[in-house]
Amino acid sequence: MPVPSEIEKDANKLYISWEDGHKSEYLFRCLRENCPCAMCRDEFTGERILDISKISPELVSQRESVVGHYALAFSFSDGHGAGIYTFEYLREICSCPECASNSAKNGPAYA
Repeated sequence: MPVPSEIEKDANKLYISWEDGHKSEYLFRCLRENCPCAMCRDEFTGERILDISKISPELVSQRESVVGHYALAFSFSDGHGAGIYTFEYLREICSCPECASNSAKNGPAYA
């Protein structure tokens, strides 16, 4: 399982440097759009049930916290904070050119 070696943020993005040397950037809005919680995704199919058109373009993370040794949780400015983003899931949704290329070849993990 991939593990972060460093986690940083600015006003709009989360940056993760992974132990294997990979670097990921995530817009907070994209993290919110891809929230894995049961209010945002069907528990059985994984299909998104969240209406992403209702997410503000100015959405930010007000707080991030490490969950055990396997995940991150966010408190977003829209009041949502139920999702637990495993490190494995964060790597799956990485949109860097290398990962985007692999997703195009293998199909996206979540639509």
